[in-house]
Amino acid sequence: MADAILELLDPHIDANASATTSRSPRSRSTDATTTKYLNRLTSLSLEQLKSAEPQSISQSAHSTLLSLQALSNRSHKALISSSDHLSTLRSLVPSLEQDAKNLQEGIPRLDSEAVRFSTTYSKSSENPHLDRRKKAMQLSRNVDRISDILELPALLSTAVSTSSATAGPAAGSSVSANYSTALDLYSHIKRLQTFYPDSPLIKDIILQAEDAMKTMTTNLIAGLRTQNIRLAAAMRTIGWLRRVAPELEHPQRNRGSTASGEGALGALFLVCRLANLVSTLDALDPLRELADQETQRRVEAASKERVSSSKSSAWTGGQQTERFLKRYIEIYREQSFAIVSLYKNIFTPEPIESDHQMPTILPGLELKSLNLKTQPPAKRIRKTDPLQVLPPAVATFPMHLVRLLTDTLRAYLPNVRDKSSRESLLSQVLYCAGSLGRLGGDFSMILTELEGEDQGEEDGEIVREWEEITRKHRALAGRLEQLTSGQLRGASSSPK
Repeated sequence: MADAILELLDPHIDANASATTSRSPRSRSTDATTTKYLNRLTSLSLEQLKSAEPQSISQSAHSTLLSLQALSNRSHKALISSSDHLSTLRSLVPSLEQDAKNLQEGIPRLDSEAVRFSTTYSKSSENPHLDRRKKAMQLSRNVDRISDILELPALLSTAVSTSSATAGPAAGSSVSANYSTALDLYSHIKRLQTFYPDSPLIKDIILQAEDAMKTMTTNLIAGLRTQNIRLAAAMRTIGWLRRVAPELEHPQRNRGSTASGEGALGALFLVCRLANLVSTLDALDPLRELADQETQRRVEAASKERVSSSKSSAWTGGQQTERFLKRYIEIYREQSFAIVSLYKNIFTPEPIESDHQMPTILPGLELKSLNLKTQPPAKRIRKTDPLQVLPPAVATFPMHLVRLLTDTLRAYLPNVRDKSSRESLLSQVLYCAGSLGRLGGDFSMILTELEGEDQGEEDGEIVREWEEITRKHRALAGRLEQLTSGQLRGASSSPK
């Protein structure tokens, strides 16, 4: 019934309807509201349709208009935004469809790339990029440790340079602390080398540390040449050298070393102290030049004497030479005794096993001066290679010291013609020989060979004076010994 009425009213509705409506007859026929309203119309009478229905429709339209106005006033922004979105919906829906299609096509490629990435950079695979990243991360975690390791050569160089800068008699404790710190740092660096032998960083640090140790070795060797070195300082320096340069203590392990176990350190110590002695004696060059001038004048006077065959031009000078020799012998006596004494206190020699031993540290020196010969043993129990075990360096060192003194005496003592002055100088030499004699290096007998090839009768007199002074001193020493022994016997026999 509603459909029939709708068909009858459809032409009138299309003529009177608004131009903005977009509903088709089919849509209107299927509209539930329209169908409900048409069913309601069929239930009304004709009188109600003419009188009450128009008024009801007018009231409903007015109420709907007021509702629309209130809604427009309240929600006009949302309506405008909805209208705008609705106008762009036609273009957005195809774009969304195309994007969804592209996403669907890209998912397989994304999956394959993810599988490739997982296979390439997995923990079980070997990849240089992963290794480099691991190393970078490990470096980042250990950057503090590495910075501390990189500072070790600088700290070592600072300790060594500070020790050399503050070296002196009043800075013994600070120098000792700095050198001990340097040696501890070097030991730590060597320990790092054993832990990481293939690390290029550690190898570079080792090279820098070895350069610093070479500088320290140079400073220590220079310290052995200082003036008036004490026993404690010398022992500390030798101890540091043993730690810094152990190859000096055992230079040839496979071919044998010295019997005292000193290696090359003993010879190094003696050479340094000898250099100090020579430099100290070189400070007497102004006096030596005056003595050389007197030597030249003496030679000229001797040549004139030979030419004129008279003694009118005999040499009577020698005062400057006496001053030079007196000071020379004083320095020589003090320094030579100190050198050998320090050596014997630092390097305690062990007894050398041999078929015959000399109690002196100058083997063969007194025998040569006395023209004595030792008889070789009839039969040797054990035959050894003399190159297997080397003697201590001090065994031949005093011979060099004696040669320094004898050469000087042979060159300048003939200038001193005054007998009392010459006896005074010879007495000083005798005391010097006695000082070294307490250490096993008495050279008093070798001075009997002072005359040279070009010496004359007056120079031979010096040797005779030396022999006479030696006999006097020995006789005096014998009387003092008897007097001392007599006093001791008297003290022991006296009643308590």
